[in-house]
Amino acid sequence: MSTAVTTVPVSTVPVSTVPATPAPTSLALVGPALVGPALAGELHSLGAFDAELCMNCGICTATCQLGIDVLPRQLMRFGVLGLREEVRQQEEAVFSCLLCRACEASCPAGVHITDNIRMIRRWLLEEET
Repeated sequence: MSTAVTTVPVSTVPVSTVPATPAPTSLALVGPALVGPALAGELHSLGAFDAELCMNCGICTATCQLGIDVLPRQLMRFGVLGLREEVRQQEEAVFSCLLCRACEASCPAGVHITDNIRMIRRWLLEEET
């Protein structure tokens, strides 16, 4: 049994039949987090911070020997978005990282994750003083 497919040129479809979606007028943030580029700038000033290359695929988190869910994928995102409080809340995970580079070896974007972790550690230590 075969079915016939009828094609209609796009130019014959009346524009009024395509529903218009209004452009968003504002960006709604979920939760109390404030997004800002200042933290990423501070991390860049400490060294080669390249977390913005992260595609957020999660392969690094899957290969982490410690099995800590927040490391390193979410931590990279927190740093790039400037979510200071979220980074501070993950201090134990940041200092638990073995710096073994298993995550770097599997990263398809080539992010220097261990260097980024070092920069975040430096930032956390400087924040305490």
